[in-house]
Amino acid sequence: MYKVAVYGKGGIGKSTTVSNMAAALAQKGMKVMQIGCDPKADSTINLLGGRPVESVLDLIRRKNQDIALEEMVSEGYGGIQCVEAGGPTPGLGCAGRGIVNALEMLDKKNAYGIYKPDVVFYDVLGDVVCGGFTMPIRDGYADKVFVVTSGEAMAVHAAMNIALAVDTFRERGYAALGGIIVNRKNVPGEEAKIAQLSEDTHTPVTGWLNFSQTVREAEELHKTVLEAFPGSEMAQEYRTLADAVMDTLRK
Repeated sequence: MYKVAVYGKGGIGKSTTVSNMAAALAQKGMKVMQIGCDPKADSTINLLGGRPVESVLDLIRRKNQDIALEEMVSEGYGGIQCVEAGGPTPGLGCAGRGIVNALEMLDKKNAYGIYKPDVVFYDVLGDVVCGGFTMPIRDGYADKVFVVTSGEAMAVHAAMNIALAVDTFRERGYAALGGIIVNRKNVPGEEAKIAQLSEDTHTPVTGWLNFSQTVREAEELHKTVLEAFPGSEMAQEYRTLADAVMDTLRK
């Protein structure tokens, strides 16, 4: 089983990227689980045709510990097992603690042993790498961390901070950086900025995704690009990226 944590600045297209990679691997016959680690609980919504699911934290609040595994896991496109960690009531509690509770509950219910996924994706909120938000990269969870960015200044800044944090945590036995995923925004000097980021973080660029209206059209249908437009150029880009991520994990 390969386990991947994906971080990046909020709004950079992280969840879209993860969902489409998950769909690409599912199309190849792999068993995939995607765990959304965001209080908004919307990481997997396009894998589920726009259908929201009750988060693990909401289930814990409603039922305490009396939760069945199948209540936490919903089957989405291509048989992908979808989980949303969820978050606290707004203004109350720590969002990071919600991730800890959710992942601990999945462990308690032996989710990985029962579903036996080939790949697990942790889609982690924004550029926060502290407290509970480090949970997906702790020992026993993710094997590698991938950072999604563009050439925009704030996205590059966030990616640098994430890379530095992951490198620091690696001394504790946490997951190591696997690579940089670029979601192009076509800003001036984008390739040069990414090349500098790669050099500064000693992290290779795993793949580039072009800006495409196809992504928005698929999301309006509440689907991934792989499901809505499987023959499109954008679908092929996600397939290529998913293959590159898997190549990195297998090394």
